Amino acid sequence: MSAQGIAAPYAEVGPRTVARMTGVVYLLFFVTAIVGEVFLQQAGVSGIHAASGDAATIARSLTAHSVAFRLGFAFGLVSVALYVAVTALFYRLFAPVSRSAVLMAAFFSLTGMAVQAVASVFQIAPLVIQAGSPYLSVFSAPQTQALELLFLNLNAQALGVGLVFDGLFLLLIGYLIFRSTFLPRMLGAPLALAGLGWLTYLWPPLAASLAPYIQVLGFAAEVALMLWLLIMGVNAQRWAALGCAGWRHRRVRRLNALAV
Repeated sequence: MSAQGIAAPYAEVGPRTVARMTGVVYLLFFVTAIVGEVFLQQAGVSGIHAASGDAATIARSLTAHSVAFRLGFAFGLVSVALYVAVTALFYRLFAPVSRSAVLMAAFFSLTGMAVQAVASVFQIAPLVIQAGSPYLSVFSAPQTQALELLFLNLNAQALGVGLVFDGLFLLLIGYLIFRSTFLPRMLGAPLALAGLGWLTYLWPPLAASLAPYIQVLGFAAEVALMLWLLIMGVNAQRWAALGCAGWRHRRVRRLNALAV
């Protein structure tokens, strides 16, 4: 079979188009995540950190800024959905490098996103409590306020668990970038370091002390990758060459298996 025939399945993929699609969805993720965090900050809470302050003050702030809080919740949930799409596009983009590594990366990312989606139930719980359902009448005002604070802090703890899986995802994507020939290796190292940073959430006290540095590193590394994909794309010829090599390798393995 000719080289052109081997490359045909990969020529249909359009790696530059996939790369720019990834950059666009990545950009939308950042926009929605940042806008969501801004709205949450207006309500006096955060989507990342545990709530600080006394329960009564936080409850009053949520009541006074319930619309901003709901918008922050909505934008945060949309950002989770967009990151799922980013994960799928990364799988498509890096499959020629190593299918096993990119599959594992996708698994870690989707697990982290699932944890964050479940955590959103804790985040919206304070508004459910404030709705004043009859069954909550057994609790006094200080008790319901304490419950609201508890749910907000549970949300922050669950997000920390999700960030651990995101760290494993970034480590593998950094590795895949380093192995690839269609993206600059300089994009992979900061991403892998950011992944190591998110792994500090395995020990929350350490993560709390390093949080500002970890967040800046993670943001800078992912934004750099997003901008490169959006503006520069990938080297289509090298991407296709990796695809051809992978196709040949899988074909040889199938022929050997049939021979046995």
